[in-house]
Amino acid sequence: MPSDNPFIDCWYLTGATATGKSGTALALARQLDAEIVSLDSMAIYRGMDIGTAKPTPQQQALVPHHLIDIVDPQGEFSVAQYRERADEVVAAIRQRGRTPLFVGGTPLYLKALLRGLFEGPPADWQLRQQVAEEVEQVGAAALHRHLQEIDPVAASTIHPNDTRRLIRALEVYRATGQPISHQQMEFDDGVPAERRRVFVLRRERDEHYHRINARVDEMLRRGLVDEVRGLTADGRQLGRTASQAVGYREVIAHLSGEWDYDTMVAKIKTRTRQFAKRQGTWFRSLSECRFVDIAGEPDTEKLAEQIAAAGREVDL
Repeated sequence: MPSDNPFIDCWYLTGATATGKSGTALALARQLDAEIVSLDSMAIYRGMDIGTAKPTPQQQALVPHHLIDIVDPQGEFSVAQYRERADEVVAAIRQRGRTPLFVGGTPLYLKALLRGLFEGPPADWQLRQQVAEEVEQVGAAALHRHLQEIDPVAASTIHPNDTRRLIRALEVYRATGQPISHQQMEFDDGVPAERRRVFVLRRERDEHYHRINARVDEMLRRGLVDEVRGLTADGRQLGRTASQAVGYREVIAHLSGEWDYDTMVAKIKTRTRQFAKRQGTWFRSLSECRFVDIAGEPDTEKLAEQIAAAGREVDL
């Protein structure tokens, strides 16, 4: 990793969905005199507020937040674009004499900041569409088996249901003739957790799943269905990435008549739990992460003090 990576000495508070990052982040930001930079690939989209658990206007008023509401949901925003914008934001925060604190649960963004980014060939939308059509025709499991044959390393890190990464891996192979894993190797070397300020909130599984189910119920109570209805009114469609967001894709299916309400709710809860499990797998694969186990409703001020103290001991 290049020594001039501007993100190495930043602070990170991350963790799977519904672990309780938001309250702790505000307390930690006060401890560090920090501004918060979103580490969430869906919070970037305007109007996608409820289903992404985006910080409320009240929370954003307490501490400056960045990289939220910067793209229309019909648009696309790549990891490379995120890293470029994050670089600009971090520089501006430092010019103000404050500390950059990344908060969110997108491990791919986290890895791109810490280790750099393998961009690969530009997106070939025609080729990508062909692969997507194959997924529809033969199923993701069949294409995952094909990926195991041509790139077993990549296949071992991509869940058979993670169609976006599966499609990208097959697209890169067909475009270049080289497995994507071979091209990513130089970005796979991490450093020990004690040399970075990357803190991952973690909960015991049953409690975590209970919190996920409760969060889904609360999102629906707050009007998630109406939010999606508004985003897709007048024939508008969400972009490729936004339409795959957990919660949004299920509501879209419900509004199209594919599922009844109860089926939609069950699907959102199941897929959110699956998503959280994949996030956990990602975090465990990154050596930079140190885990902070919590339960119930912790005292966020004390928790923030503990994290701040641990981070200040880091010898970068």
